[in-house]
Amino acid sequence: MEKGLHLYNTLTRKKEHFEPLNAPHVGMYVCGPTVYSDVHLGNCRTFISFDLIFRYLKYSGYKVRYVRNITDAGHLEGDRDEGDDKFAKRAKLEQLEPMEIVQKYTLGFHDVLRMFNTLPPSIEPTATGHIIEQIEMIKVIIANGYAYEVNGTIYFDVEKYSKAYNYTILTNRNLEDMLANTRELGGQDDKRGRLDFALWIKAKPETIMRWQSPWGEGFPGWHIECSAMSAKYLGEEFDIHGGGMDLAATHHTNEIAQSEACSHKQPAKYWMHTNMLTVNGARMSKSAGNGFLPGELFTGDHPLLDRGFSPMTVKFFMLQAHYRSTLDFSNEALDASEKGFRRLMNAVSLLDKLVPSTDGNDFDLASLEQNCIKAMDDDFNSPVVIAELFEAARIINIVYDGKAKIDAAELEKLKKLIQDFVFDIFGLKDEDASNVELNSVLDMMIDIRKAAKENKDYATSDKIRIGLQGMGIQLKDSKEGTTWSKI
Repeated sequence: MEKGLHLYNTLTRKKEHFEPLNAPHVGMYVCGPTVYSDVHLGNCRTFISFDLIFRYLKYSGYKVRYVRNITDAGHLEGDRDEGDDKFAKRAKLEQLEPMEIVQKYTLGFHDVLRMFNTLPPSIEPTATGHIIEQIEMIKVIIANGYAYEVNGTIYFDVEKYSKAYNYTILTNRNLEDMLANTRELGGQDDKRGRLDFALWIKAKPETIMRWQSPWGEGFPGWHIECSAMSAKYLGEEFDIHGGGMDLAATHHTNEIAQSEACSHKQPAKYWMHTNMLTVNGARMSKSAGNGFLPGELFTGDHPLLDRGFSPMTVKFFMLQAHYRSTLDFSNEALDASEKGFRRLMNAVSLLDKLVPSTDGNDFDLASLEQNCIKAMDDDFNSPVVIAELFEAARIINIVYDGKAKIDAAELEKLKKLIQDFVFDIFGLKDEDASNVELNSVLDMMIDIRKAAKENKDYATSDKIRIGLQGMGIQLKDSKEGTTWSKI
C-alpha cells in the first residue's frame, strides 16, 4: 500500500488512498442530529469519530471545511414520508413552540459534545435556514424529469432515475429485491412507485411548521436538506460525506440520487460510516430498553449500569475500538477502559516532572511517533495508536522511577507525541487536572504528610497515605517529591 492517508470508502467497499479534489483544502459533510429529543449515544459515537477524523486531517496539514447539519424541520416518523411530524409531536407533548423544542435540544446536543471535548464544525447549517435552497434544488430535479407533483407533494421518481443511474451504488443492494420487499401501494398512496420518496410534503391543516413554495404550503422531506446544504457550502462535488451506517441504506442512498438528478454528479468522492453500538452483545435501542443517553452513562442512572463513568472515560472507550467496528458496552468493558485511561493520564501528569539526562539516553522515540502516524494513516486506526501511547506511558514511568535515562532531545519528542496524539488528535483531557479544588486539597494533604515525615511522625504520615488510598488516591514518593494518582 502506498504511503499516505488511506480510508475505507463505502462507495467502493475498499480502502483508498486519500486524494482531495482541491488539496490542501478538504470538504467534509457529516449528517448531524435531528433535534427533537436528547442526542443518543450512537450519535455521539459518530460525532466523536468524525471529530477524530477532522482533527487528524488538520494535523496532517489539510485545510478542512467541516459541515455538520442540524435537522430541525420536515422529519416524519418513518422513511415512507408518513406519520406525524416529530417536532410538532414533541412540541405538543411538552406544550412548547416547535422552535423552542429545536433550541432546547440543539443546546443539549452542544452541551454533550462539549463534555466529550469535540471541536465545533466549521459550519453548522439548519434545515429551516435553507428552505429556499431546498426549493430551488427540487425545481431543478423536476425540470430534469426525475420528480413529479401530486396534490402539492413532490415525489422523487426512483424507478426513472434507476434507468440512468445506479440507485443502489452505496449499498450494492439488488433493486428488484428492494421492490419485492416493499409493500404494494394502497389506494390512498399518491406515489407512482413503491420506492419513491418525498422531496416536498404538502402541509396538513394541523401542520405547524410550514413554508410557501411553488406547490403550495408545505415542508421539505428529510433527505433533500443534506443535498441542498452540502452543495451550498462544499459544492456539487466534495471530498468526504459521513454518518452512521444506519443512514446508508435510505438517507444517503437518496442523497446521492437527488444530487445526481440535479447536477448529474456524484456528490462525494468518499463515503464513510461509523458502526453500531451494542450492549452486552445485543443491539442498542430504546425499544429494547438497553439504550443509554449520555447523561445516564455519566451518572450511572440506568438499570444496566453499576455506576457512572466520566465523559473522558467513555470517549477513551470509544477510541479503543475502530470507528467501523461494532462497539459493545458493558460494565466490565467500561471499568477496564477507566483503568486504562487513568493509567495513561497518570503517566502524562508525570511528564513535566521528568529531568533530562546529561550522561546517557536509552530511547529513540522517532519510531513511536511514526507508528502512531502509520496507524492513523491506515483508516484512522485509533486502537493501534492507543497501544503506542501505553508504550509512551511505560517509558515515562520508568524514567520517573530512575530505571532509565532520557536526554533532552528525546524528552521533547515524548512531550510532542503526547501533545499531538493524546490532546490535539484524540481530544482527550485530564479531568482530574481540571479539578482545582481536588488538586488544592491533595497538595495540602501532601504538604502535611511531608511535614509529618520530617518530624518523624510516621503514624500521621501513614494515616494520610492509607486514608487517601481508601478514597481511591494513590501517593507515590520519589526523590523529586510526592505525586498522586487515582487507583
